[in-house]
Amino acid sequence: MSFELEGVEQLSNEEVHSLYEESDRGTIFIDVRELEEYTEAHIPGIPLIPMGEMIDIAGELKSDERYVLVCRSGRRSHEVAKFLKGQGIKNVANYEGGMLEWPGPRAQGEEFIVENVSELYKS
Repeated sequence: MSFELEGVEQLSNEEVHSLYEESDRGTIFIDVRELEEYTEAHIPGIPLIPMGEMIDIAGELKSDERYVLVCRSGRRSHEVAKFLKGQGIKNVANYEGGMLEWPGPRAQGEEFIVENVSELYKS
């Protein structure tokens, strides 16, 4: 069950897995780890925007979307979520367990490296 930490919603494995499994996913997942970590293992279909780049692109994110941020353990994604909330992105949550606890499928390689923020949004 989700809880709040420092103003950021923290999602459990079950909640994240359920959101991920929704066929018409209304949630935008973003992996904020480094490229090397992402290529080693990531949640299939989830885009990568490394933590350092999130600072630069925060103003381009749509403030009316729901975001769930993922990293290795939940620490970096929590910090990015706090930053985004401060930038006006109100509906952002952190996957508290991160990839260390992800119970679902994993992919390898450079599947979805975001070069332009518009790639996050379905047309």
